[in-house]
Amino acid sequence: MAPSSAHSNESDVHSREEGDEGSVTCNKIKHVLCVVLLAAIIYINISALTYSSPDAASFNVEEHLWQVVVVHFIRLLVLFTVPFSLFNFFGIVGLNTFPRRPRLQRSPLLAPFLCFRVVTRGLFPKLVHENIQRNLGVCSHLELQNFIFEVVTDEPLQLPRSSRVREVYSLEPEVDILAEDDWIVHLDEETVLTEEALVGIINFVAEGRHDFGQGVITYSKDHIVNWVTTLADSVRVGVDYGSLRFTLKVLHRPIFSWKGSFIVANSAAEKRVSFDHGPESSIAEDCFFAMVAFKLGYSFGFVDGEMLEKSTFTFRDYVHQRKRWMQGIYLTALSCQLPLRYKLGPVLMTVCSLCLPLTTLNMLLTILYPVPVWLWLNCSVGFCSSMIVFLFVLGTMKSFSIRRYGVLRCSLFVLSTLACSILIIVFENVASILAFWTPSKHEFYVVKKEVRSRDIVL
Repeated sequence: MAPSSAHSNESDVHSREEGDEGSVTCNKIKHVLCVVLLAAIIYINISALTYSSPDAASFNVEEHLWQVVVVHFIRLLVLFTVPFSLFNFFGIVGLNTFPRRPRLQRSPLLAPFLCFRVVTRGLFPKLVHENIQRNLGVCSHLELQNFIFEVVTDEPLQLPRSSRVREVYSLEPEVDILAEDDWIVHLDEETVLTEEALVGIINFVAEGRHDFGQGVITYSKDHIVNWVTTLADSVRVGVDYGSLRFTLKVLHRPIFSWKGSFIVANSAAEKRVSFDHGPESSIAEDCFFAMVAFKLGYSFGFVDGEMLEKSTFTFRDYVHQRKRWMQGIYLTALSCQLPLRYKLGPVLMTVCSLCLPLTTLNMLLTILYPVPVWLWLNCSVGFCSSMIVFLFVLGTMKSFSIRRYGVLRCSLFVLSTLACSILIIVFENVASILAFWTPSKHEFYVVKKEVRSRDIVL
């Protein structure tokens, strides 16, 4: 090699290393600012609750006894959200919320066999076809060779014949082509791979330390159909960076369940756990599967990178989607197949969802009936409400890149999310009422997923 060429390559390496160091430093600064913002929100919330309470010495408790009892009872119900809030807090403070992009640890040519599995009822053939083509393009760009896309459908989709795409109608043993050391990546019909997520998957399966894994899903980096529901789903992104990341990356257990897509599973482990556990597992099969795997002692890990999905297109779909999740987690919490110590997370989530209409009244009662409240209770309520607000803010910041939209527009997105929070609270309460005060607990509502030209972009 000529000296000039060697010098040029050496300079490129040094430039990349300096760029990486600068990026890591910048990300650490962002994380510190993020933690400072969280601390500020917690301080403001707790202070507001504390200073809004009247002085106990001058307050006539006997005269307002029923108000005191009701306010304290409702605020005590909020304590059921403390564990979930703490796990989110640990994940956000203890783990960098602005990690650098994942890099391949080994060549994709040496990766284990990957089966990207899409399970569908066959109601949206165009969507399935388009997303498989997009995902095939990502795999091709990364030069992945050892993989296949498997579409498990109830209705024929007439997918084009290809050595990379397989359409099947059941997953009985005779149609299962996977070996025990192969890996399955579960995708929803609308899930779109990104290069970063594929890199994270390859690294995860190549390392082979855990049996199951999952990563972050965002809802605003593809075509947005409904801005309100997309901003509402920002909290899900925040939870991915908080509780999900902490429980999978640190504890290696799905304490509060996990999502139904972006699941990376070892083939042998998935077969032993199985998704078939009767009617009580049919509404939130992802949650039930995670708890069974937890009970059997399998290890969980976090997968770097983000995948893309769309939020629900209509408010009706949003409400029914939340209703189905609440009912599915409720059935998991009641299941006799799972010992209590493995389903404490779903039990707490069910209680929180059931009490949601009451705990929502806490905000109104604080304004309408100010009464003296124990300091520790105000601090607990202030902490939990602060975490919810921050998860919306963090999710919005992670969903809308400053580099793409600029500081002003990203700030407007955050403010818009907070402004939409009142409407979001109403939807969540309606979902809670429908989930727990209607007779059917086994209805699997299918949301609309295909975008057509006549769809209204809100």
